Amino acid sequence: MTTSELTSAVVSVKPLVLPAPHHDGGLRVRVSAPVDGRDLPVVLLSHGFGSSLDGYGPLADHWAAHGFVVVQPTHLDSRTVGLAADDPRGPRVWRYRVDDMRLVLDRFDALVDAVPGLRGRVDLGRVAVAGHSFGGQTAGMLLGLRVGDPETGVAEDLADPRVSAGVLLATAGSGGDALTSYAAEHLPWLRHPDFARMAAPALVVAGDKDALPMTVRGAEWTVEPYTLSPGDKSLLTLHGAEHFLGGVSGYEAAETTDENPAHVALVQRVTTAYLRHALDVDSTDWAAARAELAGTAHPLAHLESRTATPAP
Repeated sequence: MTTSELTSAVVSVKPLVLPAPHHDGGLRVRVSAPVDGRDLPVVLLSHGFGSSLDGYGPLADHWAAHGFVVVQPTHLDSRTVGLAADDPRGPRVWRYRVDDMRLVLDRFDALVDAVPGLRGRVDLGRVAVAGHSFGGQTAGMLLGLRVGDPETGVAEDLADPRVSAGVLLATAGSGGDALTSYAAEHLPWLRHPDFARMAAPALVVAGDKDALPMTVRGAEWTVEPYTLSPGDKSLLTLHGAEHFLGGVSGYEAAETTDENPAHVALVQRVTTAYLRHALDVDSTDWAAARAELAGTAHPLAHLESRTATPAP
């Protein structure tokens, strides 16, 4: 697989704080960016349950070194926030996550101004979202995924036109009888997802040994954001990978159960190639990845894609 040889030193600033009504003390954000280059596209990275702006260094650092501005908000479910079990905000953490992502876009100028040397170098016309696990659902809602509100039953359209594409890593599939009884009771935002209008381009990444306790369908559950959604989609399936895809959640992260540097490196390269392609930077590396990972011959993964069928 070819990959861009142009990498850059990275500057990372944290915590930047945006006023947010549902966050005590404001929404804490990390911004990472290459020290050089112009017209830099943006990736909003939503962390998995319990993580924070300090997570996902293997992805955030790699993307920033390859020309992206990477923004990582810390959601209310983060262990660093320490939300009490009986906090009234708890049942709506799934919805506040989307608010966090929208707030980042609304206040992006303030974030840019806080990073030395970044002003005038960002292209806000090219924005992607990415997320792992719970963060994948958050990213999906900005792409058109609708989630039935457990309190009202309404599945609100939260897609954001400022977002062009996404990368969904090891994230949730369908609800209903796909859920375990524990998930149906304690994770109500998983009960009624609707992928039928998640038409924005996206790359779904799944491990074929991902044995999540939320579903009775096994690893195939995390493939469903690809199989159940319309539009231009691609699916990268990692052979032998579990929920953390070899270790994308952090360097030497304790929760990684399937540490595999080769898987992490592959996810880094393929997601970077996809983001460059989907945001109209350059499609050379993406074409090479599709060619190398087509079929089942590659020892680490296979990659498949489909194109939206034009309306008659």
